[in-house]
Amino acid sequence: MRDKGKVFPPWGRIPAVLIKNGVDLFFGKTDAWGSIESNAEMLKQTIDTILDLTKKDKINIIAHSKGGIDSRYFIMKYNYGNKVASLTTISTPHHGSEIADLLYGKKRFHSIIIRIRLLLFGKLFGDANPDIYKVSYQLTTQNMKIFNQDITMDDKVYYQSIYTTMNDPSNDPALSISYNYIKRISGENDGLVSGYSAKWGNNIIKIDAAISHEQIIDNNLIIVPAINIPDIYLKIADGLCKMGF
Repeated sequence: MRDKGKVFPPWGRIPAVLIKNGVDLFFGKTDAWGSIESNAEMLKQTIDTILDLTKKDKINIIAHSKGGIDSRYFIMKYNYGNKVASLTTISTPHHGSEIADLLYGKKRFHSIIIRIRLLLFGKLFGDANPDIYKVSYQLTTQNMKIFNQDITMDDKVYYQSIYTTMNDPSNDPALSISYNYIKRISGENDGLVSGYSAKWGNNIIKIDAAISHEQIIDNNLIIVPAINIPDIYLKIADGLCKMGF
């Protein structure tokens, strides 16, 4: 996910809570709209720096949305299974995005004008190498089928995929249109990623609460009824610690 934000703190209250509870935390410093390959290269640079700085042998990665795809590719591409203890993906479209299918299927989406506008939009996020057009293709369900055949699990890494779903559009009105669209096609979803797509690997966890794709990262510091979002990440960190990671 994007972690270079200036308007809202990256990951909301989550980093402060983790640090307060003794977790050594670093940001991935990847682009919001960078391609899988570009972000994987950025992630490699960041992780090399972290390991050198901390003098540790391995690192745990917690990645949201497309960040999970970038991280999977990074581990396999650079053969970093000996430097990554675990990868926890959160609301990641492992099997592709119905929204990406919709956009990429529109003829107008492929026009030069739209591609220029997408580039400019990516720059607004502060990305170094934005490529929304390429990312849209990479996240299509058809392309992710190929991706999953090539990018599998490294036996040296512990993988877990965590996801949430909304009960209805009222859980996050900003994602109501996309929620209803995905609901018609694939069923339960978080407003951007379907439950089906988020399930990947042997360790799959669904958080039993109505939480949207943006709420799970504490975006805009939105309060979700009956659950404290930072506590989810504390539980993840505690679980990894107990497993020796």
